[in-house]
Amino acid sequence: MNIENTHSQMRKGVLEYCILSVIKRGEAYPGDIIDEMKSAGLQLLEGTLYPLLNRLKKAEILTYRWVESTSGPPRKYFRLTEKGGEFYSLLETTWNELATGVATVARKTNETEVTNENESEQNPSL
Repeated sequence: MNIENTHSQMRKGVLEYCILSVIKRGEAYPGDIIDEMKSAGLQLLEGTLYPLLNRLKKAEILTYRWVESTSGPPRKYFRLTEKGGEFYSLLETTWNELATGVATVARKTNETEVTNENESEQNPSL
C-alpha cells in the first residue's frame, strides 16, 4: 500500500472544505487562497484550485467579481453565494462529525495500545 496515495486521497477529501473556509471569511483571490493553504501546510496547486473553483461556481456555491489590478490583468475575487453559505454550514457539520469520530477511534486505539503495553510489562510471559 502506498502512503502517498492515501495521503493524497485524504487531502482531496478536505480540500473543498478548507477552500470554502477561506472564502467564507470574505472575498478571496485564488493566489491568496493558495498562499493561505501553503501556510497551513496544505500544498495546493493552481491546476487543482481553478477546476474546483469553477465546479463550485457552476454549482452556484460561489460567485466572483472582477477587480482591476494595478500590476497586471484584472483579478477574480470569489465569495460564497447564499446557497454557498448554506452548503458551507452543512459541510462544516459533516467535517466536525467526521473529525470527532476519527479522534474517538484513534483515542480508543491509543488507549488500547497503552493497556496492552502495561499488561505485557506486568506479565512478561504473554
